[in-house]
Amino acid sequence: LDAVYRILRYLKNSPGKGLMFKSHGHLNVEGYCDADWASCLDDRRSTSGYCVFVGGNLVSWRSKKQSIVSRSTAEAEYRAMSLAVSEMLWVKNLLSELNVLRKGPLKLWCDNKSAISIANNPVQNDRTKHVEIDRFFIKEKLDDGTLQLGHVNSIGQIADSLTKGLGIKECNIACNKMGMIDIYHPS
Repeated sequence: LDAVYRILRYLKNSPGKGLMFKSHGHLNVEGYCDADWASCLDDRRSTSGYCVFVGGNLVSWRSKKQSIVSRSTAEAEYRAMSLAVSEMLWVKNLLSELNVLRKGPLKLWCDNKSAISIANNPVQNDRTKHVEIDRFFIKEKLDDGTLQLGHVNSIGQIADSLTKGLGIKECNIACNKMGMIDIYHPS
């Protein structure tokens, strides 16, 4: 109930907040993914989050509790990566149907070097067999040039606000990076 009151206070105090779409001169599809490992105290399931941008504008985002317990932070991040890649492929297909997609790979940013390493390593070992389907899915997209993975520092991780409780300053920074503005706030 405290969380609900906090959300309602936020909504009441920010009636003019919304996304601003600007032209950045490109239609590149970029994504950020993050996970908060074992964040639920009741069942120790992780929370995945991702943000997808087209042309520098936020078009899709999600925060979701993972369906199974991850045994490591890399596994939790890898599952979040898989969800983000699926969403980015959907956005790419939509843009293709609208005939506005330009050629070029999708760019996904992740703040976990272990998850990026698992994606780029074709060798399966005991530590990766429980994420085997996700591993093959992402590896296939990397191999055919559809996807590029990049590392982003935790400070630049936009999806953090979808997986963790942030302080006011960090939350405002994340909202600004997502393109949120307040129409009632003087610029």
